[in-house]
Amino acid sequence: MNKTLFRGALALLVTVLAGCAGKATLDPAQQSGDNPPLPAARDFLMPPMQVPIGVGWKPGQSPKVAAGLKIEKIAGGLMHPRQLLTLPNGDVLVVESNGPGEEPVTTPKQMIANKVKNRSGKGGKGGNRITLLRAKPEGGEWEKHVFIERLHSPFGVQLIGDTLYVANTGAILKFPYHAGETQITAPAVEFTDLPSTVNHHWTKALLASPDGSKLYVGSGSNSNITENGLEIEYRRAAVLEVDVATGGSRIYASGLRNPTGLQWEPQSGKLWAIVNERDEIGADLVPDYMTSVQQGGFYGWPYSYFGQHVDSRVMPQRPDLVAKALVPDYALGSHVAALGLLFSTDNALPAAYHGGAFVSEHGSWDRSPLSGYAVVFVAFQQGKPVGLPQTLVSGFYSDDESQLYGAPVGLAQDQQGALLIADDVGDTVWRVTAQ
Repeated sequence: MNKTLFRGALALLVTVLAGCAGKATLDPAQQSGDNPPLPAARDFLMPPMQVPIGVGWKPGQSPKVAAGLKIEKIAGGLMHPRQLLTLPNGDVLVVESNGPGEEPVTTPKQMIANKVKNRSGKGGKGGNRITLLRAKPEGGEWEKHVFIERLHSPFGVQLIGDTLYVANTGAILKFPYHAGETQITAPAVEFTDLPSTVNHHWTKALLASPDGSKLYVGSGSNSNITENGLEIEYRRAAVLEVDVATGGSRIYASGLRNPTGLQWEPQSGKLWAIVNERDEIGADLVPDYMTSVQQGGFYGWPYSYFGQHVDSRVMPQRPDLVAKALVPDYALGSHVAALGLLFSTDNALPAAYHGGAFVSEHGSWDRSPLSGYAVVFVAFQQGKPVGLPQTLVSGFYSDDESQLYGAPVGLAQDQQGALLIADDVGDTVWRVTAQ
């Protein structure tokens, strides 16, 4: 089959699958908070899909921002910018990455799903590098310097003292860091291993403890609901705790299908995560969420979701574990694909956006209408989320949902308090401040 016929057949398949899915009956905002409505699960021969075609941003085009905000492009021409880290001297590191690409395909469903999702531009080749951005005194786009090269699907990055830790998909590496340098040429030293990618969830979020003695790693599952077997899920669907002195690790919390962002909540001092939940049981199931992460806590995957809601597809059942499953603190809506989390007590945005969490939503691939594709703010009081998410940045896709311009991932705050957003479909870093 030639490429034109294949693209036509693929587009027809997407249309058929989206039509088979039925529309979502709940708005993502209705499924936000500590007690979201959860309709009955559905079963599908093929997962329903609706994916806009990735086209990128036209010159002069940018996302939409809420009233009182302004947005500017500070870097473009990147290769799938995923994560951001502001260094003490004000430089910003941009991790450019995507999945390893050599993952085996184990089912026809997975093959079709991968091809459909890749239409969005989310599946393009990543840079496997870290770029350093430095603001120019005269303003405008920031300087770009290739900081570290030849990485293997990196995602998380953290600085402890003068050591930079980078989470590749299968190991944490460490590099010597010297403030002001625009390139690290020293070879990487492998610090500790991580569960390597097989064919699911390659990202490894990374967060240092406040005292620098520990590193916390988000390790996603290797499946939707253990269809590749339980053995391969060892140290997956979990937050790992790594001792910085020895490199030894342990499972800190489990049952978290894909914890893609980790942060310390400033008022309580607790560890929080954003988690992508399971697919293929309906447009309104299951809400992705953010939650405080308890040491030794179990959050349900794969046997149940949002507490004790049993997933009947998983065999054998484990009612003993379901009984222990913790209810997440705050739902974000089904299939929004939250990837970035940032707590901020003070920033360069209006006061309404102080004292809460910014969350980037990479966007759905199996929901109609689309959900996510936005950066939202959730207010916190006394260490707990309150109210509904407020949309800060949107406009990442066309009004008819057919074209995708960008998709937000990592978040950071620069030295001036501006919100920085990594956009991996638009290959851009955006900067948001008060107007």
